[in-house]
Amino acid sequence: MRRALLAFLALVAASIAPVSASAVEPAREAPTVPASAWYLVGDDGAVLAQQSAHQQRAIASITKLMTAIVVLEHARLDDVVRVSPRAAVLGEATVELRSGEELTVDELLRGMLVPSANDAAEALALSVGQGSIDRFVELMNAKARELGLADTHFENPHGLDQAGHVSSARDATMLVRYALGVPFLREALGRSTVSLPGGRTFETTDDLLRSWPPLVGGKTGHTGAAGWSQAAAAERGGVTVFGTVLGSDSRSLRNEALQGLLAWGLRQYGRVQLIAPDRVYAEATTGYGRPPVGLVARDPTVRAVRVGASLVERVVARASVDLPVRRGQLLGEVQVWEGDRLVASSGLVASEAVSEPGLLGKARWYAEQTADNLWELVT
Repeated sequence: MRRALLAFLALVAASIAPVSASAVEPAREAPTVPASAWYLVGDDGAVLAQQSAHQQRAIASITKLMTAIVVLEHARLDDVVRVSPRAAVLGEATVELRSGEELTVDELLRGMLVPSANDAAEALALSVGQGSIDRFVELMNAKARELGLADTHFENPHGLDQAGHVSSARDATMLVRYALGVPFLREALGRSTVSLPGGRTFETTDDLLRSWPPLVGGKTGHTGAAGWSQAAAAERGGVTVFGTVLGSDSRSLRNEALQGLLAWGLRQYGRVQLIAPDRVYAEATTGYGRPPVGLVARDPTVRAVRVGASLVERVVARASVDLPVRRGQLLGEVQVWEGDRLVASSGLVASEAVSEPGLLGKARWYAEQTADNLWELVT
């Protein structure tokens, strides 16, 4: 018996109950952010808050995220780097590198990211650039173009103020999001200290990493032109947001700005049961007088969704199915959409088995059908 596969198609506005009502109480207004520019985005790509997000500005040591990305693409962690005299004399934030000493790429990357050492950034750039900072910076700018960082142009690997060395709050946020997707960088950016050969131990410049548990990691920056700045991510209850603040007037104001922005972003999401475990999404008729079979989700799904998001549920399932039906037999699909973005999906399977009758059972059913048809004819 031929069956129509797409005989049942339903599009309904989703009425999806949150797992915890308190988890999705919206914060109606964005926080006051003591910074010159900021940008906040959810893991779903939704832009949650922004101010002067594409304004080109100095970003100071946030630059080092790109330096680390480029180094990892062109060197191995166990490669050994001999520190050049040029790197050893670079001042401000340092890990006290000495000319001629040898460290691994792994050690130098951690030294560059955790205490934000300029000398480590210079040493890595000279190594990967084969003695040429300009060659390394070309690699940085090529990667920026690849990542779609349209407001960004680099002139050096460390972020010290230099004409033409600019990015934006939006680009810095995209950069930290990409960097935190690299396992080594995510681990390194989440460290509060780093130890290097020679008994050298340094603490992170990221105050929130030690004081605010939701912070996943990020990169701070400070110069005269950039002010106090940071790009970072925060995670709580399966919700992740990414944000950047640029140009705060002090270290404490930067911390206040970033924590407030990220915390507000986390409150814009809640954990929701998108696909329920016990709900019958559709029924498929069987045959020979057997009962219809209910279709349930194979993969119940709880996911973080944005507060106030308009969700649409789409069910595509068989209207009828040949016997026998096995319990767990795939007979359709349920999808949950937010606009044109698929949020969740699951196969729909038979909730129970339905057997096929034997010859005697089929004969009895045909006889009953024939009698019913004859009765309709004579009445």
